[in-house]
Amino acid sequence: MPDAPMPVQIGERLRRLRQAGGRSLASVAGELGISSSALSQIETGAMQPSVKRLVELVGILGAPVSAIFQEIAIFAPDLDQRPPGVTEPLPGVRVAQRADDGAARLAEGVTYRRLSPMLLPGVDWFESTYPPRTSSSPDGAMLVHSGLESGRVERGELTFEFTDGAIRLGEGASISFTAALPHRVVNETDAVAVATWITVAER
Repeated sequence: MPDAPMPVQIGERLRRLRQAGGRSLASVAGELGISSSALSQIETGAMQPSVKRLVELVGILGAPVSAIFQEIAIFAPDLDQRPPGVTEPLPGVRVAQRADDGAARLAEGVTYRRLSPMLLPGVDWFESTYPPRTSSSPDGAMLVHSGLESGRVERGELTFEFTDGAIRLGEGASISFTAALPHRVVNETDAVAVATWITVAER
């Protein structure tokens, strides 16, 4: 669906993730705490999910957040398949000459872009861009998911909120924490902020 609007692309991939796991609309919606109709609207692109809702949803589906960026095999990724724009100049070496423009832009305007040319099993490597006065969950709710998070602020300033307090980091600063800690990322400034992230699945 290269010409489809991004919400439609995200919704379609979420639907395929759900179906690949053999889950019904009703069961996933119930676990998420929303109606089947609301989940159906997300899957058709009629409703754009928040960052918080998207993280919760892919977690329920047992997939990494990177799964929304391109079509991948969910439980057994095929490393012999290459996304568009990725070449193999040497056997076993994948190269992307420029960043894939298939970023996920969510309701708050926060953008997530996968950085690796191929899916890395157990690891998400991505860039997040926060426009001025935006956050990972505008309603103030904290995100909780599996894995270990490590990020670096590449541009601007970001505030990382936890239940025990907040930490404000400027350009070049980095942070690591278990994603099971309730957390929220906020750009409190009038400038765009950019961070790069690695999420490692816990074993």
